[in-house]
Amino acid sequence: MPLPEDDIVGVLAETYRLLGDPTRLRIVLTCLEGPIAVGDIARATGASPSLVSHHLRLLRAARLVRGTRRNKQVFYETADAHIANMLTDMLDHAMEDPDTSDTDPVSEGDAKS
Repeated sequence: MPLPEDDIVGVLAETYRLLGDPTRLRIVLTCLEGPIAVGDIARATGASPSLVSHHLRLLRAARLVRGTRRNKQVFYETADAHIANMLTDMLDHAMEDPDTSDTDPVSEGDAKS
């Protein structure tokens, strides 16, 4: 696979920078379940509603979450299946037992040659 253009690499780097903040990552993970209000995100993450709102603005700008207004409340969810799949795959990876890995990274690299 050829390397993507610099602007695409920049978008990826910014995405991972945003998700590198534990509070923002918790917020996006909370949004995986489906539409959720700011107050409920705040309770789930232990952050204040104003801090959650601040982070949601950044996450929306990066197209990681989207908001839908219902009456006076905005409900947030992950922006699309790509974001949801990336996060659930990374959760699976982080939670797997490293001792049960049956692949050798060096061998895998050699196998591709």
